[in-house]
Amino acid sequence: MLFLSEQNIQEAVTMKDVIDAIDATYSVYESGEFQMPERMQVKDDDNTLLLMPCFTTEAIGTKLVTVFPNNQTLPTLHGLVVLNDSESGNIKGILNGSFLTGMRTGAIGGSGVRHLAKRDADSLAIIGTGVQGFYQAIAACTERPVKNIYLYNRSQEKLSPFKDALSKWIGEEVSIHFTSSAEEAIQDAAIVITATTSKEPVLPDNPDLLKNKLFIGVGSFQPTMREFPESLYNIADHVIVDTDHAIEESGDIATPIEKGWVNRESIGTLSQHVLNNNAELTVQEGKSVVFKSTGMALFDVVVANLMYQKAQEKGIGTRLTM
Repeated sequence: MLFLSEQNIQEAVTMKDVIDAIDATYSVYESGEFQMPERMQVKDDDNTLLLMPCFTTEAIGTKLVTVFPNNQTLPTLHGLVVLNDSESGNIKGILNGSFLTGMRTGAIGGSGVRHLAKRDADSLAIIGTGVQGFYQAIAACTERPVKNIYLYNRSQEKLSPFKDALSKWIGEEVSIHFTSSAEEAIQDAAIVITATTSKEPVLPDNPDLLKNKLFIGVGSFQPTMREFPESLYNIADHVIVDTDHAIEESGDIATPIEKGWVNRESIGTLSQHVLNNNAELTVQEGKSVVFKSTGMALFDVVVANLMYQKAQEKGIGTRLTM
């Protein structure tokens, strides 16, 4: 079997490769040619253990992830992905699940930017400068000519190291700005990405600040978590999810439906948009578009298989024996 570390994966694939794989996953999702139970969540106060298996015609993938939002010196997320052959069950690879999750979640947001943001969108706000916010920024810059990035994080001391690491990925020509509030961060941004584990909205409940933007939420993956305020749904032309599971899993979709801010039947999936190439879903004047992602194991197995194949082609990784 092949072990792929963070460095191995980074050498094997680009963010553009992974965004392409996400788009390919949507075709598999619509075809129904996969088996994927709802992900298992085990809670211990604020901490969560996630188990995400999936069976496709190409490979079997199983991801084990811990999410510890109160970690101070260690990352919030730790994970491992096991990749099996779908015909024999043989273990093909073991991959760094934390890096894979960061890349694939960033790429889900990147796919949202690719299909929903205006072509000339050149300003980005990131709310939450953790691991997820980092890869979201990289993916957005991959898909649009971003010139300015506005950062906000509740812990301001995290902004400088985030900026330094991000500049190494996207280059010094993109201006990165620190802000002292979410209001300041989103004011001049065409694309706003929230990547927090908050249980309360992290964006201002002010429609004047929320108009004419694409909003992408990747943080809330439980019904008790929310990042978006009520007024966002009042001005949203379209509310789109990455999977049908997100409707029940995320408080950013379940709560608005429960309170009548949005009609469940009006919520679409990005897979339908990608396959139908519906250009009308881009941001219209005076309105906004909401894209909510909670992820799914199908993304992980398709992306893991891509990383494995690319590493095989390039002779990257460490061979392990049982």
